[in-house]
Amino acid sequence: MDLLTPQAWHDKGQHFNYLAHDIFYQEAGKGECLICLHGFPTSSWDWYKVWNELSKDFHVIAPDFIGFGFSEKPQEYQYSILDQADLIELLLEKKKFNNIHILAHDYGDTVTQELLARHQDRVQFREDGVTIKSVCFLNGGLFPEAHKPKMIQKALMGPMGRYVSKFINEKKLTENLKDIFGQNSQPTEKELKHFWNMVTYNKGTQIGHKLIRYMTERNEYRDRWVGTLQKNKVPIRFVNGLEDPISGKNMVKRYREVIPRPDVVELEGIGHYPQIEAPEAMLNAFREFQENIKIV
Repeated sequence: MDLLTPQAWHDKGQHFNYLAHDIFYQEAGKGECLICLHGFPTSSWDWYKVWNELSKDFHVIAPDFIGFGFSEKPQEYQYSILDQADLIELLLEKKKFNNIHILAHDYGDTVTQELLARHQDRVQFREDGVTIKSVCFLNGGLFPEAHKPKMIQKALMGPMGRYVSKFINEKKLTENLKDIFGQNSQPTEKELKHFWNMVTYNKGTQIGHKLIRYMTERNEYRDRWVGTLQKNKVPIRFVNGLEDPISGKNMVKRYREVIPRPDVVELEGIGHYPQIEAPEAMLNAFREFQENIKIV
C-alpha cells in the first residue's frame, strides 16, 4: 500500500520559517484542523497510509519537527519538547487555526502533552490562544515510569551518545524498527528503506544523541505532563498496539491506573506504529472517537 512515496510526499509539501530554520509540512483537505504529530526517529511520512482518508474529514496538517524528516537538522541546536511545541504553535498561528484536533504518535505524544498543559494554563487564566478540541494518542511514552526504551536509545542518551549517533547504519536502524513492529505486521523492505532515507536526509543520524534528550525531559516534566492528562477537560482517546515492546501493554496498564475515565482502544497483534501496521483499525478507532465527541 505505497500510496505516497517520501519523494511524492515531499513534492506535495510546503515549508515555513522557524527561528531561521526551514521546516517542512504537509497539508490537505478542508474543515476543522487536525494536526498530526509524528514520532522518533521518523517523520510526517508516517501518516501516509491514513492521509487520504483523514483529509476527507479534516483540514490536515502534518509537520516534520525540527531535526526530523525533510525539515532542517541543525547540528548546533538545543532540541527540546518545549521548543517543538513552540514550533507547532507558530505553524498554527501562520495558518490562522485557533481550534484544532490532534492525532499524535510517540515523540508527538510528548509534544502534545506540553501543548495540552499550555491549553490548560490558558483556560485557567482566561488567555487567548489555540483551543484543543480533542486528542488521539497512539503508542508513546506518556508515563516515563512505564516506558521501556530500546538498548540503542539508552546508548544514545549515555555519555558516548555522540559517537553512537555516528555509527548508526541502515542495518541497525531497520533491525530496531522491525523489533518494535508486530510479528505479523512487519514493515516492507521498501518502507524500511524509506525510513532510513528520511532519517539520513540532511545528515540526520549525526544528531540522534541530541534528539533523544526528550526522554530525559519526560522525567523532568513528568508532573506537568501527566498532570495535564489527569486534569484536562479535553476529550482524549489512547489507541495502542499491544505488541509494542516499548509502550504497548505496559503503557495501557499504567494509563488505566493513572487516568480518570480512560478511553482506550487496544489493537491486538499490532506494534509501535498502528497507523502503518493497522491503518484501517486506527482510522476506525479515530472516527468512532470523533463521532462520540459530536454526540456529547
